Amino acid sequence: MGVQISDIVARKKTRLQSLSGKSVAIDAHNTLYQFLSIIRSFDGRPLMDGEGHVTSHLSGLLYRTTNFIELGIKPVYVFDGKPPVLKKREIARRLSVKKVAEKKYRKALSEGRLEEARMYSQATARLTDYMVEDSKRLLTLMGTPWIQAPSEGEAQTAYMASSGKVWAAASQDYDSLLFGASRLVRNIAITGRRKLPRKKVYVEVEPEIIELERVLKELDISREQLVTLAILVGTDFNPNGIKGVGPKRALSLVRKHRTLDAVVKQFDASLFPVEPQEIRDIFLKPEVTTGPPLSWQTPDLESVVAFLCGERDFSEKRVRNAVGKMAVAFEKQERKTSLDKWF
Repeated sequence: MGVQISDIVARKKTRLQSLSGKSVAIDAHNTLYQFLSIIRSFDGRPLMDGEGHVTSHLSGLLYRTTNFIELGIKPVYVFDGKPPVLKKREIARRLSVKKVAEKKYRKALSEGRLEEARMYSQATARLTDYMVEDSKRLLTLMGTPWIQAPSEGEAQTAYMASSGKVWAAASQDYDSLLFGASRLVRNIAITGRRKLPRKKVYVEVEPEIIELERVLKELDISREQLVTLAILVGTDFNPNGIKGVGPKRALSLVRKHRTLDAVVKQFDASLFPVEPQEIRDIFLKPEVTTGPPLSWQTPDLESVVAFLCGERDFSEKRVRNAVGKMAVAFEKQERKTSLDKWF
């Protein structure tokens, strides 16, 4: 779900090309779910190999990462670790939503309503352990670094951005700002023409850059107060928030009362089934790792082909073409970097 504060967050549109030469820590689970949701057949079924292994996420990972490297962007993917105990409720809610969507999907499919079936299928995406391991394996073979976060992936990407290890964190959710990401990039994995749900309307999805310092300055609050605001609206650790309190009202309350304790006192204690201070600490004192030094390497073409084509039934021609482009782009960047250092 993520915190819903888009109404009050300033952002600026950009183009992927403008990120050339920059390193970006990408929330892997968030991105893989997008691939699993979008990359599907006409009837809503995900791509699969001959043995029934889902491969939609691998297809997205291969071609999107190739696109990044060709544009000079240096991606590093960050995988979720053990979720905080407080997230169990949100995880259960998501599972319930998927089960409902699966029933609607099967019904629409059986009745021949293919467009509707495909729409419902997008909400059924599941990321299993083998899919995660396949993703890590592919990234390693492509020479693209990945990090295993000890807990929340967004907390790790935020740490990497705020500490200068990467230029920005990338995710669809705004939680990265709560975790302290100095710069957040949205829509990095789903740029291009997209159809709006339930409508025969297409929109052009463009990357967006959100700078934490600018957000806080324009809202006239601190990061700690932004977290307080989010607790009122609802986060993954208290999904319901306070009924009737949206981002704008929450902002007004935070500006007026300033501290978490003072804001909480404006409501009946029963409206906070989870201790607000516990939620606050998750965002302000997240569990992260410094991780190893980031290193991008030339992709191992034959190993990628052996994995994707030999084990997951990908088209060898397409894989060789994609990885070949990645290798050429990587070598050009390495030569340019070497020349820049020389001069």
